[in-house]
This record gives sequence, structure tokens and C-alpha cells, in this order.
Amino acid sequence: MKRVLNTLFVMTQGASVCHEGESVLVRADDETRLRVPIHLLDGVVCFGAIFCTPSLLGLCAERGVTVTFLSEHGRFLARVEGPVSGNVLLRRRQYQALEQPQFVTTIVRPIVLAKMANCRTVLQRALRDHPTPERQGPLENAVRHLGTLLHEVRSNESDLETLRGKEGEAANVYFGVFDYLITAQKDAFSFRGRSRRPPLDNINALLSFLYTLVAHDARSALETVGLDPQAGFLHALRPGRPSLALDLMEEFRAILADRLALSLINLRQVQGKGFEQTESGAVMMDEETRKIVLSAYQERKKDEIEHPFLGESVPVGLLMQIQARLLARHLRGDLDAYPPMFFK
Repeated sequence: MKRVLNTLFVMTQGASVCHEGESVLVRADDETRLRVPIHLLDGVVCFGAIFCTPSLLGLCAERGVTVTFLSEHGRFLARVEGPVSGNVLLRRRQYQALEQPQFVTTIVRPIVLAKMANCRTVLQRALRDHPTPERQGPLENAVRHLGTLLHEVRSNESDLETLRGKEGEAANVYFGVFDYLITAQKDAFSFRGRSRRPPLDNINALLSFLYTLVAHDARSALETVGLDPQAGFLHALRPGRPSLALDLMEEFRAILADRLALSLINLRQVQGKGFEQTESGAVMMDEETRKIVLSAYQERKKDEIEHPFLGESVPVGLLMQIQARLLARHLRGDLDAYPPMFFK
């Protein structure tokens, strides 16, 4: 099985990333701040005004280390990578599958089921860990509603648009009670609804940042196994949109991003003073808060859980790699169905 490698996040504005032999160096203020052997990395992510030397980019491309450039606040800008990996026959099969509506639903249904089940798990855990009268009723109603939707998706041979509609309904139910999951710092992190591009409050800024990290990992996992991250099944195809990466993300959003955001808030590891509102109304995290979030995300990926299909204990950081490989096996015909990732 593939070893869990690290992603190097560079956030110090004005820093430069270069290499010395087989090591990647981060330099700032004329001194070396960090030195990492390149064989321990699977990616470098640069936030804002970071300079990467051409020789470093060449070495990363040669060693299969993707370099991603984001704005200072996490908006995707560009990626630099080596030759496209994977078997061209797998990608051809992926494109052929897109033209087969019945086959598309065999992939979309388990993804939707996993998303619903994992959202439900988050709500059930909140009920168990923090039982209070004011939150019990709304959360129990949401859990029942998600249970009904799960039964409907499992029981009926729905078409793609119906599955998309059920997925949207489940998201509305889940986010409709998300504010009840926040048990601390309510004045700074009250949730009034999902806002994107730009996020308009602290909790949405935190969620959007974490979703960017998950999307980065999902895209890398798909490219590693040779799939095209643009050609998705649940999310509609759109120029520049990594639809398949967004598909893969749906199994992980609630557990990997949402639960981490809630833990950071409820344990007061991030605080309201770490967020600021720009003149346009967008809310952004400061550099120190981003460091805290990135560190927590990397630590979360080291945790080990039992994969429900493989029956083996694996690090969380490998789960998207595993799911991408299982999807590739289904597309090749090696698996009768795509086994999604259900968290307990």
C-alpha cells in the first residue's frame, strides 16, 4: 500500500522555495526556515506571494510532487505537475461511462448514500456527545429525515437528476441544523447558512478553507491513479471545474472537514479574532489561524480507521487514494459496484 506522504504548505509571504540536492528548502529573510527531503513529499502548496525556483519546479515534476498555487486566502490559482500519469485506456473508459446514464447512476448512488450517511453520523455523534434539550428535537428530526432519504435512495432505481435532487435535499437538512453543532463561541461562529465565493462569516470562511484542502487531496488522488479529475458523474461537467474531485469529496466533507471545523471551534483552538472582514464583505482567516487549521488537518490525516470494504486499518490520509483506486477498478470492470466510504 502507498505510504502516507506529507504536503508542504508555505504561507510566509515573500518566502522562496528552492532545492539543494534531494531536499526542498523554504527560505525567508535570507535564512533557511525549513528543509524537507523530497521523497517525503507528495505535494507543495503555496499561499499568496511565494516564489518557487524553476529548478525546484523541475525536480518536483520529475519526482511526481505536485506544486499548487493558491491565493493568500485559499482560492485556487494554478498547478504545476509532470507528465500525466495513468493508463490512457482507463481515461477512455471514464469518458465512455459518462455517455451511459445507467452506468453513471451506479457510481452516483453510492456517493450520495455515503454523503447522507456520513452527515447523519455527524449529527448522531453530536446528539450522543452533547445531549441538551434545546438541540435534541431539531437534531433528532434531521437524523430521521436523513434516514428516510437514505432509505429512498437505497430502495429506488432513481435516475441521475433524482439522485442529485435527493443529495441537495440532504445537504439542506444537514446545514439546516448545523448551528446546533456549535457549542462554544456562538457570538463569533453563529451559522446562518452556507455562503461561498466569498464566505460571509467566520464559520463559512473556515469551512471553505477546509474544503479547499480536501479538494486538493481528492484531485491529487484521482490523478495518481490515472483518472481525469474534470470528468465527474454527480457534479455536472463545466469548463475548469474538477467535477470528479468534487464527487469524491462528497464522501469526506462531513467527517474530514465539517467535524474538524467544529472541533477547532468548540475546543477554542481557533477564535473569532483570527478572522477579518474585507471591504467587499468577504471574511478571511489571518495567517496564524491558517497555520492552526493546516496543522490540525495534517494531524487528522495521521489517524487510523478501519476501511469498511478492505477490512484493514489505514491512515485517514490514504482514504481518498483508496477510494480513487476502487473507482478505477469499477470503471475497468474489476468490481461490480463502487464501494463508498462510510464512516462510523
